[in-house]
Amino acid sequence: MPPLKPYEQSLNYSYAPGIFPSLELMRVAPERAQRLLLSEKAHGEGVEKLRAICREHGVREEIADKALRRISGKDNCFAAVVFSKWQADLQPHTPHVVLHHPMDEGNLGTIQRTLLGLGLKDIAIIRPAADVFEPHVVRATMGAVFSLRVKQYDSFEDYRAEFPAHHLYPFMLDGSSQLPDVLGDVKKPYALIFGNEGSGLPAEFSKMGQAVRIPHSNEIDSLNLSIAVGIGAYAFVHAGEEAKTNV
Repeated sequence: MPPLKPYEQSLNYSYAPGIFPSLELMRVAPERAQRLLLSEKAHGEGVEKLRAICREHGVREEIADKALRRISGKDNCFAAVVFSKWQADLQPHTPHVVLHHPMDEGNLGTIQRTLLGLGLKDIAIIRPAADVFEPHVVRATMGAVFSLRVKQYDSFEDYRAEFPAHHLYPFMLDGSSQLPDVLGDVKKPYALIFGNEGSGLPAEFSKMGQAVRIPHSNEIDSLNLSIAVGIGAYAFVHAGEEAKTNV
């Protein structure tokens, strides 16, 4: 087989570093797996389970300590699965989360894992942005990326042209309505829109749909992006549940 290259965005494959992300890949999308890379030090129940699943699906296994160090930047990465990249299509009638220029790889990975945990599987990423298939991002998702529908767009206008019926809820520091105040009348299908870690959303988003702000004390200037996404997504997913309980 051809030698593996250090990861770069132009490649048509990437790496799932770590035992758990690799197991998630093989559980959810084994057809995308190309090769299993193992360290000479790899052992234990998780490793043996991963090896067995890869053998079951005809995935070639090889010892590749140098490649694992290069992929992860660490000496304690004992396994990785090489997988083919893909571009998903978002579902037209489900809620979406739109990430506008997210640049922090750790945030992007954590957000994906959080959204999967909340049952939100459709994510639009507006470029420029961190690479969703960069191995550090894949590792940060703990394999959640393989269960999500993630699509990248060159502009928000491109996303909007594809999904004109979604009701927009841009989250902004100066949003006209506080988060609790919009939850009583959530219009579906909806798109929750979050901006860059440093600059947030551009001012023009305040005129799109219902701008929302998450109330917090004046002792901080803003919330971390992954925290804000988690709070906003949880609130929308569970909107109306309290009212139903009290009926």
